[in-house]
Amino acid sequence: MSRILDVRDLRVTFTQDGMETQAVRGISFHIDRGETVALVGESGSGKSVSALSTVQLLGPSARVEGSVSYDGQEMIGAPERLLRKVRGNDVSFIFQEPMTSLNPLHTLEKQLGESLALHQGIEGDAARERILDLLHRVGIREPESRLTAYPHQLSGGQRQRVMIAMALANGPDLLIADEPTTALDVTIQAQILELLGRIQRDEGMSLLFITHDLGIVRRISDRVCVMKDGEIVETGPTREIFAKPRHPYTQKLLSAESTGTPDPVKDGAEEIARTDNLKIWFPIQKGLLRRTVGYVKAVNDASMSVRAGETVGIVGESGSGKTTLALAIMRLIQSEGGITFRGENVKSWKTKRLRKLRSEMQIVFQDPYGSLSPRMTCEQIIAEGLTVHGSPDGRPHRELVTEVMEEVGLDPATMHRYPHEFSGGQRQRIAIARAMVLRPRLVVLDEPTSALDMTVQVQIVDLLRALQRKYDLAYLFISHDLKVVRAMSHKVIVMQNGDVVEMGVTDDIFDRPQTDYTRTLIAAAFDPVG
Repeated sequence: MSRILDVRDLRVTFTQDGMETQAVRGISFHIDRGETVALVGESGSGKSVSALSTVQLLGPSARVEGSVSYDGQEMIGAPERLLRKVRGNDVSFIFQEPMTSLNPLHTLEKQLGESLALHQGIEGDAARERILDLLHRVGIREPESRLTAYPHQLSGGQRQRVMIAMALANGPDLLIADEPTTALDVTIQAQILELLGRIQRDEGMSLLFITHDLGIVRRISDRVCVMKDGEIVETGPTREIFAKPRHPYTQKLLSAESTGTPDPVKDGAEEIARTDNLKIWFPIQKGLLRRTVGYVKAVNDASMSVRAGETVGIVGESGSGKTTLALAIMRLIQSEGGITFRGENVKSWKTKRLRKLRSEMQIVFQDPYGSLSPRMTCEQIIAEGLTVHGSPDGRPHRELVTEVMEEVGLDPATMHRYPHEFSGGQRQRIAIARAMVLRPRLVVLDEPTSALDMTVQVQIVDLLRALQRKYDLAYLFISHDLKVVRAMSHKVIVMQNGDVVEMGVTDDIFDRPQTDYTRTLIAAAFDPVG
């Protein structure tokens, strides 16, 4: 079988402020035509840097050495004309963070249409037909109504699906997928993997799959390369790696899984937040006069509560209303119905009264890179809330930043660095530190482990439990990873198309689900992978 990609002795060194950091240390691997190779390892191990090096997508601060041969052509040092032809046409990428990859000023139709026009010369009605087919294939409901949508109007999972559609638009020979199912719930994840597998079989496409989810690796890959600290420490056929891992790090990866249960909620614990018959409908406006012609029913009649020291997990498909419900509780979007925080009705509070409330409610967003200012250092990002609300205990800001960085497993010596200098997992820790530094009473965790490899995910779950135990925090935990939800949550809310279809104690939901939808979610998450 012929090789479509051959990487030999690849080394990548970043230079900044006179300091050199070697991110990739002489790795070698290959991909045959029609083959799927998985690249796994911790955040910061060099997986994404290695992938970006294949078609020279790293910035000027990177020095790339070694050899990367695509279809017999050397990519390192290749002329820009050749690289432009290969990128997006012969080799397509699905990037890890869709919000930073999609243009916020362009509609979905324009962004997908640009790729079709540039590489295939398809425009007009033919392009629209192709775009609708792509959106339908990647699981976007009612794609016709989404053509004029902008990225910010989609959920994280929907944005990821749009990225997948863009990558597949030109029928590439090699697809490099960097955590392509990170933001997707388990049922859609299975559909996307099936879609990629079907396209791969039909078109003979090769796939380089970068992920921290070993369940996916076991399901789709032919071979596995395990990376640690910029080196490939073990490689081989997937079955062999899973059956008889030789390297201690591979053994550690395969044994990592979030388990256990949260500490019991104290008797008489204070009710931190409650909603009563909450409804969030977004108007659909058309025409010159912007008349309302319908509504996007994001959340319908949701009633729930969370107490001090309690975690309420919210699960459901992307676009089911999970994040919208949480944002309404935070008073970040308009809603109808009752919202109570620590015994007070905050639904009608205006800006001045809400300012104090903000310090007691914090959120960790799904996309850490999109929510961290690229112009601020780690210290400035974490201390931003302190600048607005003041120190919760009167101590100097730097002292508090140092303390919270240590709590979340970051080296305080790195506080002068900028977000792009951290791995995805480290950026998520910065986002958690920013939320925790004000010592809030309620924290919304929107997919807080979605960008993390399994070993770091276990650490973050343990960290969140420890912080909850120490500060008696109330958590709203939004996730598509039901194994983590079960390990973290006291109660679970299941949402579908804006409706709360099931709610109850975690063990009851997982062991005795009452609805077909909940049973489908649980089966997709817990059934053994073949």
